Amino acid sequence: MVMQNQLTDLESERLPLVDGDLLLWRQVDLGRPYHALLQAITDETPWRQEEITVYGKHYLQPRLSAWYGDLAYSYSGIRLEPLPWTPTLLDIKRRVEKLVMHSFNSVLLNLYRDQQDSMGMHSDDERELGPEPAIASLSLGEERTFLLRHKSRKDLKTVKLALPAGSLLLMQGQTQEYWRHGINRERQVCAPRINLTFRTIHGPAVKERNG
Repeated sequence: MVMQNQLTDLESERLPLVDGDLLLWRQVDLGRPYHALLQAITDETPWRQEEITVYGKHYLQPRLSAWYGDLAYSYSGIRLEPLPWTPTLLDIKRRVEKLVMHSFNSVLLNLYRDQQDSMGMHSDDERELGPEPAIASLSLGEERTFLLRHKSRKDLKTVKLALPAGSLLLMQGQTQEYWRHGINRERQVCAPRINLTFRTIHGPAVKERNG
């Protein structure tokens, strides 16, 4: 199942998804040219290549990442301590929150350096995210194909969604409960891509660091 972008700029569309709820903006206003934001975030971020544990084996993630926000976050044997919000990320966060009508206290940045970098199929269903989390995914740089596969319905085909620079995808409702998502390697040469996934971490009293 391939979802083609048929949207007018700055408008959103609810995409058809069994057992899930997806909203897509093909292009959003970030206050600055997309290429300028890509370069600024690339330069400002202390990128790391984390080691994850899967079925008892240790692997380096095939991408670079950074965690910003108010609380720590744990997944796949990794505990991420938050970096303080930068002015650039705070401005983007406020713009995204206004569009999607959700508030967030954290963001995970992923840098896909080239066509060899990828994201394995997974669900963002950690306890810290709470039930039916809203996760807003903003793309900058090279267009990559976002995949979604239902966890139990083998009759449903893999959803393939192109995410160009400036696009914003909101996953909410039961999406994380019933679907896994990821990004495969590409055969053709790809320029860098940065993905920002805004989310709300639930825990002890959240320390105010939003300014």
